[in-house]
Amino acid sequence: MRDFLPADKARRERVLAVIRERYRAHGFDEIETPVMEDYDRLHAGIGGDNEKLAFNVLKRGLDAEAVVAASDGPARLADLGLRYDLTVPLARFYATHRAQLPTVFRSIQMAPVWRAERPQKGRYRQFVQCDIDIIGDATGRAEAELIVATLDAVDALGLEGATVRINDRRALDWMLGRFGFGSDERPGVLITIDKLDKIGPDGVVAELRERGASTEAVDAFEAFLRRPQTLELRAFGAAAIRAALPDGAPDEIVDDLVALGDAVGAARGVPTSSATLPLAFDPFLVRGMGYYTGTIFELAHPSVDYSLGGGGRYDGMIGRFLGQDVPAVGFSIGFERIVDLIEERADAAASAIVLVHDRDVPVAELAAVKAALVAGGSRVRLEQRTKNLKALLERAAADGYTAFATVAAGQSAADLEVKPLG
Repeated sequence: MRDFLPADKARRERVLAVIRERYRAHGFDEIETPVMEDYDRLHAGIGGDNEKLAFNVLKRGLDAEAVVAASDGPARLADLGLRYDLTVPLARFYATHRAQLPTVFRSIQMAPVWRAERPQKGRYRQFVQCDIDIIGDATGRAEAELIVATLDAVDALGLEGATVRINDRRALDWMLGRFGFGSDERPGVLITIDKLDKIGPDGVVAELRERGASTEAVDAFEAFLRRPQTLELRAFGAAAIRAALPDGAPDEIVDDLVALGDAVGAARGVPTSSATLPLAFDPFLVRGMGYYTGTIFELAHPSVDYSLGGGGRYDGMIGRFLGQDVPAVGFSIGFERIVDLIEERADAAASAIVLVHDRDVPVAELAAVKAALVAGGSRVRLEQRTKNLKALLERAAADGYTAFATVAAGQSAADLEVKPLG
């Protein structure tokens, strides 16, 4: 959990503003949910490994003796917890407010979440997620809207070369069945396959054998991995997708993927087969969350070897709160990862002026000069002159100010000589 100095905070807010503006342009509406949810909801078995990282909140009114007594028995001390993502709160929100929402609800959530991570580069215990979700649309149109909106936001941030890797959990399940893995062992097999980028094909095969997975199934999977074309990311034509999967892939799954590629291509103004379409089919993309039921995707950038966001379809989650199935799909940008890649635009802090004044300048005159500059659209800070003017101006530049002017008694805003900083 980190503090942010003024310049860092301003930069983060500018990036958030760009993302929010692009999402709103695509018809999404922003909501807000509490930072805490009921313990039972956060630990309902739908959050995957994130449930193990939840910060739980002790029941109110417990004194030290009660805590000690409860720790020795079966009583649970916590009844609330800090949210570890924004999807579980959204499901609860929709179940609570469904009557007040449109049939197809497009939501934005941009807020902090908390996980008891072991802190390291790129992983924090408090971090911001930027989520868009569509609830109530079972068609591929929802996935296309999410991907187009996310790519639009990434483009607006100046992140050239970003791509979205796409797969379908139905294709994964079919593929594992084709190799001969039983339904009971597939969840563990997927955990191992999800490590393919880190440990490579040899490591995946070795771990599957160590796990005691079906020998014949592992042999078939290993043979598939050894094909020269298997590990190549594919475009979104039907032939390319079928070439990346074992023979006999179900038409429905392939057709859905092709249609998604066509929709994104149309929105981007390029054909599906074009090399400029920022999509790639990845038959080994897993996404570890257990609630995904269909299409899954991850945002990638060539400058880093980790994903910058991801999401997918989770049609079964909301039904657990509502008592009836409701289709849902979402895409989350990992804000902490993406903000570090954004190059600050030269005009990001345009017309931010430091007014350096002597002690004898009347307060009323300073207020008038500052008000005139603010009314003209500038950001203005008053600073009394110090002996070390250079240090004062360096500090202002570090805080995002781009210019300065000195103010003497009797001067108006029109009389100032504004000079660039740095």
